[in-house]
Amino acid sequence: MLPSRFRGHWRAAIVKISKTKVDALKPKKSDYIIQDDVVPGFGVRIYPSGIKTYIFQYRRKHRTRRIALGKHGVLTPHTARQKAVELWNQVNNGDDPSANRYALDAGTTVAKLCKLYLEEGCDHKKPSTIEIDKGRILRHINPLLGKEIVADVTTDDVTKFMKDIIAGKTAADVRTKSRGRARVQGGKGTASRTVGLLGGIFTFAIRKGIRSDNPVRTVQKPKDNKRERFLSDGELNALLQLLNAPEDLPLNFNVAPAIKMLLFTGCRKSEILNLKWKYLDFKNRYILLPDSKTGDKKIPLNQPAIDVLNSVSKVSKNPYVFVGTGGGHFTALQKGWEKIRENLDMQDVRIHDLRHSFASILAGSGHSLVMIGKLLGHSDPKTTQIYAHLVDKQQLDASDQVGAYLSTIGKNIDE
Repeated sequence: MLPSRFRGHWRAAIVKISKTKVDALKPKKSDYIIQDDVVPGFGVRIYPSGIKTYIFQYRRKHRTRRIALGKHGVLTPHTARQKAVELWNQVNNGDDPSANRYALDAGTTVAKLCKLYLEEGCDHKKPSTIEIDKGRILRHINPLLGKEIVADVTTDDVTKFMKDIIAGKTAADVRTKSRGRARVQGGKGTASRTVGLLGGIFTFAIRKGIRSDNPVRTVQKPKDNKRERFLSDGELNALLQLLNAPEDLPLNFNVAPAIKMLLFTGCRKSEILNLKWKYLDFKNRYILLPDSKTGDKKIPLNQPAIDVLNSVSKVSKNPYVFVGTGGGHFTALQKGWEKIRENLDMQDVRIHDLRHSFASILAGSGHSLVMIGKLLGHSDPKTTQIYAHLVDKQQLDASDQVGAYLSTIGKNIDE
């Protein structure tokens, strides 16, 4: 039996945590925790996405405190256990490491809260999502609310914050070291997604005990009207003709095959650019992604996609299908895409619209929303609902065909 200060809501077996055992843990519909049988309070939390995070958990003043130590794969079990031992010693000596570490109180600023949120409140998110959160905090939340005291922020403050983003107050074109340039946009979509993140940050503040309510909860967010742009048959024909003869346009050798793969599979851009040869199962015609946006993902390979992959040459000591000039994977797809859409006079078409077009073809062929969701790898059925009107139209057309057929039979009988 653990000392009371280390007891918490553990929902799985108590085992000696090792790399082999953590690697073997499978995600479930909801997150769960296993506890180490050596160090009190040390455990690993497994999320539905497949992310595994080492944690240290203890109780202080009748409340459970949980500190994220780091993700499995970034930390080894040995390093995570060492961190847990240090925290265990602090708790055993009567200290409160969570409070000592961050000293959050009613005077904490929003900027400081955001910093803690990124360090401790995002252990369930994928690295790519955390990077997006960092950008929204850096470009929108900190400039507008960063100096405000967390306890003093009101619903009116959040409403003004949202309106300022919509009006473009935080819009900018910023030079960066890693990507060269970051174009920060305003508008309703940006405002809606950033306010959503802010709501999560204030929920985190409630868990930390520095607020009892969430000022974002009653704010009416604008509809995040993500565009649904589908390529017409004529546009698809023109695009494929160009991709089949890329020498007519000066493009990097990766551009044409990478875009074809997006079009033929419905994959996300990151899934194709990060594709490794070891993820390909040509025998069973699948891509097996170990860590996509929605966790493990199995993507069927149709024959055109296989033909594209067979046309790509492997580069020695580079594991990626689409290789970068300086090693690693190819990163300049957007630059090539801008040349293509300018040549085809399709400036309003984004790379992500190729994924929408893949889905629209499925819907037009009579496939259900369930099938579309499976092929796109949607973890939430609600995400697939943006294609519902396409399926509805296909069903209406089918009903019209039945009606026309029966009407013809009726006329023949009358005659």
